[in-house]
Amino acid sequence: GTATAADKAVMKPGANGYRLPTEAEWEYAARGGNQTDAGQWNKPYAGSDDIGTVAWYYENSYDLGSGNADYGAHPVGTKAANGKGLYDMSGNVYEWCWDWYDMISSDTPLTGAASGSNRVGRGGSWYYYASSCAVAIRDFYSPSYRADDLGFRFVCP
Repeated sequence: GTATAADKAVMKPGANGYRLPTEAEWEYAARGGNQTDAGQWNKPYAGSDDIGTVAWYYENSYDLGSGNADYGAHPVGTKAANGKGLYDMSGNVYEWCWDWYDMISSDTPLTGAASGSNRVGRGGSWYYYASSCAVAIRDFYSPSYRADDLGFRFVCP
């Protein structure tokens, strides 16, 4: 694709205002934000061991067929929240993160790769299986990609 002004956007971590979360911020929020509470932090889905209580995903949405009322994306908050009171961190729609997609390791900065061709998407969606909705799973999309199972969540640092 052709580069646009949006491709040159930069994040100013200390600035006031709203922005997409970094991938590290997204995962911290999805896990409940309390690393000392291993019971919460190590759950496979955002706030639960049982995906059906916290997420719209393949089995309780897409697989039901387009004629069913539970098919598709849902209003936020129709499933249980995680330990920080955040809804839909697993399932419903994938969420854009600020970071460019690249391999991560323990020495990866909290803002991810400095450049790339795809942005990170996290959380899974109503269209995908439970395994894709686990907090630890990463996906990526071209910045120009659009879909009915892809959205965003803003942070205000």
